[in-house]
Amino acid sequence: VANSGFLSLCAHGRVSGLAVEAGAAVSHVTSVCGGQTLRKGTRCLGVAGDHLSGHLHRLLLESPTEPSVLRALTKKVLTQLKEQCCYVSLDYEGDLWDKGSHHPARFQTPDGRWITLGKERFCCPEPLFRPELLHHSCPGLHQLAGQSLQTVPEHLRRHMLGNVVLSGGSSMFPGFPERMCLELNFLFQGAGVHIEVLANPKRGTAAWAGGSMAASLTSFQHTWMTKGEYQEQGAGYVHAKF
Repeated sequence: VANSGFLSLCAHGRVSGLAVEAGAAVSHVTSVCGGQTLRKGTRCLGVAGDHLSGHLHRLLLESPTEPSVLRALTKKVLTQLKEQCCYVSLDYEGDLWDKGSHHPARFQTPDGRWITLGKERFCCPEPLFRPELLHHSCPGLHQLAGQSLQTVPEHLRRHMLGNVVLSGGSSMFPGFPERMCLELNFLFQGAGVHIEVLANPKRGTAAWAGGSMAASLTSFQHTWMTKGEYQEQGAGYVHAKF
């Protein structure tokens, strides 16, 4: 058992930093210092890949495309459509009103029919930054990252700002790293530091890669919980250990 944010950092060769995870079911922000998760700096967002697929489906049903084609889309095909055609806008409001920026993309369904996407391409992932689009009242992922960083002691915060790591399948949208970097630099303007967001091309499986590394390196063995410790301390010890 290990915190997935810590494992994502391990996959990027770090044991301290801020892990921003956007997965299929939920998104997390985790502050990690020296391999230890700072619990007060952990934030959760109930918007992730599955919610975005549903959002894309609703957006398409509002479009003039043939409804019967859209209603027949399976979850698997919607996920493929989302992954192949959607991207994060660096200027959502501007792109929304500038129809010249709605660069269309075409997608062929398994039964040979074609779907054309316009503004749906960048409207689909926007709830990660604006959860209110899905009627969630919580802050966006970048704001949660800012909140998490504010809980870190000030003498450690500068190091954290230089080690913001992205992971999870929903962080793979083109434009996602750039938008996150843009938003965080805006939140921390005046802090005297330029924030760099680390986005490994294989970040979709970063937690798994980090888990493999953590399990195989002897330097991590001191963080393991042994069977003896479990029997002595009980299940609650997992929170103290990890």
